[in-house]
Amino acid sequence: MNLRIIITKFFFLLFALQLQAQNFNIGKVSIAELQEKVHPKDSSAAAAILYKKGRTFFTYEIKKGFIMNHEFTYRIKIYKKEGLDWANFEVPYYIGYDKLDDEMLNFSDAVTYNLENGEIVKTKLKSEGVFKTKINDDWKMAKLSMPNVKVGSVIEFSYQHKSENLVKFPVCDFQYSIPVNYTEYKTEIPEYYIYKTILKGYADVKSESKLNQGSVSFSNEYGQTRSMTYRQISSSYIAKDVPALKEEEFVDNVRNYKSSLHNELERTRFPEQPVKDYSITWEGVAKTIFEDKDFGEQLKQSGYLINDVKLILKSEDSQDERLNKIFKFVQDKMNWNQEYGYYTDKGVVKAYGERTGNVAEINFILISMLRLAGLKADPVLVSTREHGIPVFPSRTVFNYVIAAAELNGEKILLDATNKSTSINILPLYVLNWSGRLIREDGTSEEINLVPNKPSKQNYNLSVRIAPGGNLSGKYMEQKTDYKALVYRLNQADINVDNYLEKKENELNGIVISDYVVENKKADLSKPVVEKFNFTSNNHCEIINGKMFISPLLFFTINKNPFVQEKRKMPVYFGYPRQEKYNLVFEIPEGYAVESLPKSIKMATEDKSLVFSLNAMVNENRIQIAVANEINISIAGAELYEGLKKFCQKIVEQQKEKIVLKKI
Repeated sequence: MNLRIIITKFFFLLFALQLQAQNFNIGKVSIAELQEKVHPKDSSAAAAILYKKGRTFFTYEIKKGFIMNHEFTYRIKIYKKEGLDWANFEVPYYIGYDKLDDEMLNFSDAVTYNLENGEIVKTKLKSEGVFKTKINDDWKMAKLSMPNVKVGSVIEFSYQHKSENLVKFPVCDFQYSIPVNYTEYKTEIPEYYIYKTILKGYADVKSESKLNQGSVSFSNEYGQTRSMTYRQISSSYIAKDVPALKEEEFVDNVRNYKSSLHNELERTRFPEQPVKDYSITWEGVAKTIFEDKDFGEQLKQSGYLINDVKLILKSEDSQDERLNKIFKFVQDKMNWNQEYGYYTDKGVVKAYGERTGNVAEINFILISMLRLAGLKADPVLVSTREHGIPVFPSRTVFNYVIAAAELNGEKILLDATNKSTSINILPLYVLNWSGRLIREDGTSEEINLVPNKPSKQNYNLSVRIAPGGNLSGKYMEQKTDYKALVYRLNQADINVDNYLEKKENELNGIVISDYVVENKKADLSKPVVEKFNFTSNNHCEIINGKMFISPLLFFTINKNPFVQEKRKMPVYFGYPRQEKYNLVFEIPEGYAVESLPKSIKMATEDKSLVFSLNAMVNENRIQIAVANEINISIAGAELYEGLKKFCQKIVEQQKEKIVLKKI
């Protein structure tokens, strides 16, 4: 046979096999897929998405105009018992529109495939396997529960999502908590709509766009079929072999780094109509939000607050005093109903009367009271950690609102929804990169939400070493700012005995007595101070008559928290922090110091990480002073290797012991 023919046939066969590998037709599950015992590239995977196909396109109705349609098909393989949860699939959809019809979502083509006696057995989903539940007044959840699913099964289903809201597409995810073998997503957008497309994450997503002709058919007001042709932007996005998104240490929200595609409407440009801007600039975002009656109008209302403001304040109060008094008043009076959002629900007047409201209502009340007190105050839109990182101008990237008051040229950030926060100390879930301060005139500015002042945790211990190796002493710990906030949040409702039992375990089996805590609830602007006495019989080791004691006792770090070889996600610390340890050991009678840990000071080039240890002897006392500083909130992935090595040096340093010998 001619060599050229052989080569041609080979490449044709190879091409055909590639097409077959990616041509996942509905209902064409193979025996090979059912026989597969483990995922070929991730043996730990409990399940995998073999194939996901999505499409977004537009239809048209004479009374409603264009309607957005989203179709998705999934094929999922179950490898382990832990993967059976993937047989239950949920999709939220919106029903809270005032002027638009509720969104619609329906499942179809849902089948479970199993291999029995070498034959493929299909189990189709019955109507009782699909149900819809109401989450709240704005959202419903469509749920799918696949039948006859077991380890080894392959499940397949589709769903159709229809919406008259053209502002935002549902997010198309390319990455999940399980591996994804192949994803394909296509969009067909009429030329009248211009969307901002944002691709997030680290997966290699191949994309292609082209301009071609599109058309829709519809019935006119007389029931006659008509058609409309136009140019459309057709785009495709393909990702292969996307690894599972796994939780890692020191990550703010792992979903912030999930590979996904976001589309939001920037503008519309219909023939013979002016171009309408939706969210291409922050000014456009600010103006649109303020125009909403549940935002701008609510901030204008203040008459209901005048009498209380007069009662709270004195004429001689400074601006600092006014800010503190009003913040404390709103924080104490109002109770958060745990609802997020930057629009009010029942309105500020009703919320104030009932002493309960959502985030917007409580912080709008705070802003209005500050303004009545003569302070400049504005709302700041925020996206919480769980909601994602706001990067591009958009109304929908936000789900929270706080207050910013200007004092002595500085912007003070406030959130009165939480009973444990204080001035410039926000809830931890709000510390998400940056927010957007917006004003009624349409101007706005970026507000850095990442704290730059280190939160401190200072430890002072005086320790007596008994000749038999038992330790006893006094302990004092002082926490400021976010360290204090974390304590207050974690210990708000916990029983003291339960807390002390937990702390004894955390401190490697010490016994605590005479426990006292200061400023747990009284004055949130002051540090939390914990004091107690302690005893321990397992922090001093005696070998051949010598005592060996870890210089940091129960604070010793024995393991490097950074163990990954490589890292793609940033390392998130949340806020800068400074820890200082001052330990004074009383040398027992009949013993002397044989050796102490070497004093050391280490720092990265930019001083983002600093560690020091000093050890000295003064008469019959040993003093250990340790400082550990993390002067950044987030470290980029490119800094990970240096961070890992730095922490390993700290671990190695703390292996050195205080050694006492008999005289």
